[in-house]
Amino acid sequence: MDAVLVLEDGRAFPGRSFGAAGERVGEVVFHTGMTGYQEILTDPSYSGQLVTMTAPHIGNTGVNEFDPESLAPQVAGFIVRAYSEDYSSWRARGSLAQLLREHQIVAISDVDTRALTRHIRTAGAMRGIIATTGEPVEALAAKARSAPPMEGLDLTQAVSCAEPYNWTAGSTPFSPIYPNGPQPARFHVVAYDFGLKRTILRRLADHGCRITVLPAGTAVEDALALNPDGVFISNGPGDPAAATYAVKTLQGLIGRVPVFGICLGHQLMGLALGGKTFKLPFGHHGANHPVRHIPSGKVEITSQNHGFAVDPDSLPAGNVITHINLNDQTVEGFTNEELGCFSVQYHPEAGPGPHDATYLFHAFTRLMENRTA
Repeated sequence: MDAVLVLEDGRAFPGRSFGAAGERVGEVVFHTGMTGYQEILTDPSYSGQLVTMTAPHIGNTGVNEFDPESLAPQVAGFIVRAYSEDYSSWRARGSLAQLLREHQIVAISDVDTRALTRHIRTAGAMRGIIATTGEPVEALAAKARSAPPMEGLDLTQAVSCAEPYNWTAGSTPFSPIYPNGPQPARFHVVAYDFGLKRTILRRLADHGCRITVLPAGTAVEDALALNPDGVFISNGPGDPAAATYAVKTLQGLIGRVPVFGICLGHQLMGLALGGKTFKLPFGHHGANHPVRHIPSGKVEITSQNHGFAVDPDSLPAGNVITHINLNDQTVEGFTNEELGCFSVQYHPEAGPGPHDATYLFHAFTRLMENRTA
């Protein structure tokens, strides 16, 4: 079935449908990872986005029950250069197209993703629409322009869990951190779910944590009543500045218990401490972004997925920047030792991606250990 991707500026990219029929609108972004399409599709941080893979061949390892980061695909739509109907992996339980159709995800292949990526890099991330309806390009472009922009959009509560739940499972046999399995549980961590990835939960369990996952709107006193050793603030979609309730929650937690934030959690922490955030031209989406750890001078290759960043000049005194993105010098991490909190913009859990930043989970457990000593 023929399909087309149309951007809000009227540029069109014809292709073929390999997902569900219909049309979906969202912010068009590109991901530079070579592998990990199942983790990317199921990452709640991609809610409201049409994700373009820059790697040309997608689908050739199928899909399985081990790699999803959530219960179902979260993307608004999926864009690839070449979709492989044939897949080969001993872990595979079905095809990518089957998964997308089952969950009503519109997807398009045979797109010139190189030209699309170059266009986004030049013009910036913009709204787009994938359609199989045969409507004229002009009408589709108007639909894309009528969609709400990502700036000012709060998507966190739409992807959060409905009820609290407990998590104790460590990494699967296919992504071990410790050769003998997870460490014994020594710490109780409360994790706020703003779009939480399963791999983060597994990494926390690997490092000796039992986790109580809480819905995004959980009150501060309800969280503290669980007597946690630490609080984790998760990744998630949308504009951090629009999630004002989450900022207020963090302001009530910081200084009372050790706090660790990743991605959206990093941005929310920056806002809670008095800083500001801003929209990046086309975001950081990939598994190959270089980040310098300032205290050691070491460079980490990191997995990233975000469209906003913390303004370094807005952070009040007492907050020390610890990580810098080497591509554009944006803030990738900071700490406040007096208040017992720290955060990173990238994904140290690495799903997908390298494991260069696993030490950050050790840093969190040390922070909790020092508090309880």
